[in-house]
Amino acid sequence: MKGFHLALLLLCSLVVLAFGSSKNLPILSFDEGYTHLFGDNNLIILRDGKSVHLTLDARTVYLHGYFSASIKLPSDYTAGVVVAFYMSNGDMYEKNHDELDFEFLGNIRGKDWRIQTNIYGNGSTKVGREERYGLWFDPSEDSHQYSILWTQSQIIFYVDDVPIREIQRTEAMGGDFPSKPMSLYATIWDGSDWATNGGKYRVNYKYAPYMAKFSDLVLHGCTVDPIEHTSKKCDNAASSLKIPNGITIQQRIKMVNFRNKYMTYSYCYDRVRYHSPPSECVLDPQEAEHLRAFDPVTFGGSRRRRGNRHHHRASHSEATSI
Repeated sequence: MKGFHLALLLLCSLVVLAFGSSKNLPILSFDEGYTHLFGDNNLIILRDGKSVHLTLDARTVYLHGYFSASIKLPSDYTAGVVVAFYMSNGDMYEKNHDELDFEFLGNIRGKDWRIQTNIYGNGSTKVGREERYGLWFDPSEDSHQYSILWTQSQIIFYVDDVPIREIQRTEAMGGDFPSKPMSLYATIWDGSDWATNGGKYRVNYKYAPYMAKFSDLVLHGCTVDPIEHTSKKCDNAASSLKIPNGITIQQRIKMVNFRNKYMTYSYCYDRVRYHSPPSECVLDPQEAEHLRAFDPVTFGGSRRRRGNRHHHRASHSEATSI
């Protein structure tokens, strides 16, 4: 529906320009007066450059599967910049949407990018299931693969085939576990209010344009009719030897090592936000000790409260593209 509203707005603008031509006002080409922000093939510029065709159709939605992209992030000063690779159904379920997020948070010059993963189910945005990590490489120097496996019972986030986070569905989660069809998105946007040190450092457009490169896209899952929510094609993610269907013993060792070395925040251990961790949390003594050493206030149970370092950002359906 949001795409439909955009189409009406753009069409009205073009009509105003055409009306102005009767008073000898100049008619602009589309590229001179407008920028194609999103919509892919839903906007077609005609040969004269002054007319466009706008179309409204149903985007592809998926119910479970494996989704992956090779991403190279912007370099230099990137504070406030957020690059996201995520799944959402916010346009279909505005009040009870689901979401699976890879968010890449920029930084000031000399400081590293950080990754944040998050899940929402049934509009549970106030619960907050964020985790945040550093990386063992510079994601702006070369492309790396980031992947999400989503099944009826688990969600796994991967970086270069190394699982970095696993969520097992529990009965107590109820609708908080994402279970409705979602579309896949890739965005870059201005998150100055929260992305870098809680908003201390903001996007500086002197360093623009900020460019993120996406390639090697994989969409392997069950496509669903967006209106009827019935399956049109279901590819079992476990049917291909190239698609992960869980975590191997060797991968679990790598995941443990990653989390004990690079994780800088997990809601499961945040004693300021949660007196008791949510039901899906599986607490690990090594992770707990690692996080206490990193931030004894948040993870050590101290009564002294710091500022909100893990500020809840706007839902991607509300985000503004750069």
